[in-house]
Amino acid sequence: MRISPLLAALLLAVPAHAVHAAPAVQPATLVVDRYADDEQPGSLRWAIERNNQAPGTYRIEIRPVGQPPYVIKPASALPPILGPVSLEGAAWKRSGEYIAIDGSAYIVGNGTRACPGAVPGQFGTNVRTTTGPGLVIRDTQGVEISGLDVRNFCIGILVNRASHNVIQDNRITANKGGAGIMLTGDDGQGNSTATTTVNNKVLRNQLVDNGDGLELTRGAAFNLVADNLFRSTPANAEPSQGIEILWGNDNTVVRNRFEDYSDGLQINWGQRNYLGANTFTGNSIGVSVSGAGNILDGNLIHGNRIGVALRPEPTSTSNRLTANRIWNNSQDIRRCEAGGSCVPDQRTGAIVFSVPALEHAIYVGSRGIGVDPSGTNRAIICTDKAAPQGCQPVPNHDQAAPLLMAVKGDRLLGQVSGEPDSLLRVEVFGNADSKASEAEQYLGEVMVATDAKGQAQFEYVLPQADGLQAFTATVTRSDGATSELSKALAR
Repeated sequence: MRISPLLAALLLAVPAHAVHAAPAVQPATLVVDRYADDEQPGSLRWAIERNNQAPGTYRIEIRPVGQPPYVIKPASALPPILGPVSLEGAAWKRSGEYIAIDGSAYIVGNGTRACPGAVPGQFGTNVRTTTGPGLVIRDTQGVEISGLDVRNFCIGILVNRASHNVIQDNRITANKGGAGIMLTGDDGQGNSTATTTVNNKVLRNQLVDNGDGLELTRGAAFNLVADNLFRSTPANAEPSQGIEILWGNDNTVVRNRFEDYSDGLQINWGQRNYLGANTFTGNSIGVSVSGAGNILDGNLIHGNRIGVALRPEPTSTSNRLTANRIWNNSQDIRRCEAGGSCVPDQRTGAIVFSVPALEHAIYVGSRGIGVDPSGTNRAIICTDKAAPQGCQPVPNHDQAAPLLMAVKGDRLLGQVSGEPDSLLRVEVFGNADSKASEAEQYLGEVMVATDAKGQAQFEYVLPQADGLQAFTATVTRSDGATSELSKALAR
């Protein structure tokens, strides 16, 4: 039947809310109310296997049975979970109690040696591995996990070549191999896969005493990690990183807290990752960075040995530091499991260039259990004494810090040097103590253009009645490379 132009116009004018779609079919609930590890109805293994026969048909609800603590101990590896599906510990929404999935029944051995790496003879946190995971999300999407305490595995939750999954409101504890949560595009041979591990969310979890709290590796991209706690205690055998980003790009890490690791967060050759409004405290290094185009914006970085460490690599790349508050660093925290700062004469403080990492000859610390500590052909940093040709250059193009000249009335005067005929961004920081030399308060910025020799003078109007007694500054090039902090100038 042909529709008249008038009728077609009337149909197009119908509001969208007036068109009633068929109600969505609610998934059936697979109830887990038996904690024995078998394939009988009511067990976790049974529920996962049943779900995997028809993904999208079910949700899995693990109910509290008896008195807390509520613990399921698998005797062998659980099947990977296929989505879409929600796996929920039901007690959490009512009482805040977690239902534990505990790997101690089959991950047994001498500490981290119970978790072998992909290379024979290597073990633990600091080596490539996908061994011994608790819950596995692989080659699928749409899995949601909440309300669980996933503990005592080599990897708590493994997200491998899987996208659009959500891990929220869990406690992830004492996983002693790869990480508490690992998001990786690993193809099974250690290679990265692009577009396979994207758009996942890790929200509001507590990650405690995992070797690495979380990893974003080998192609993991466009993932969100927000509002989590990453904490290590003396019970952690290998306190490496709160988060390690290895060949991971375009990830967003915001409003997390990182405590007492070798590195709160470590970026290894990642690009365009955004770190905003996080807190880093009690770490040997708060944030350790190599790669290009990464942004550290508005973080609180205090009480570490080094606040921000920019590490050398074969070419000098650009990473941006902006509006971060950095204070009370240079603490004597020599914790160096695949990171950290343990070189005896290492410069410490707020922002430090050319800090050595595992690949550098002068690094002091563990490179991983079973990894040859003598290693040949390790990288040399160009600032090392008698550095040979082919050494790795100073990061961020060795951009010089500003020189603060004077405070005259309400104006801070200084000068910068950079590329000729280029626009530079100077950020100014204030400290309450006249002897302080870091960046306790972010005050603001001023843009300044260099002349043909790369020189420029600037002045910044200081806030009135601020109680600040000393000032520092950074300068950032147009390509995003930020300098170390200037020497402090007392009012």
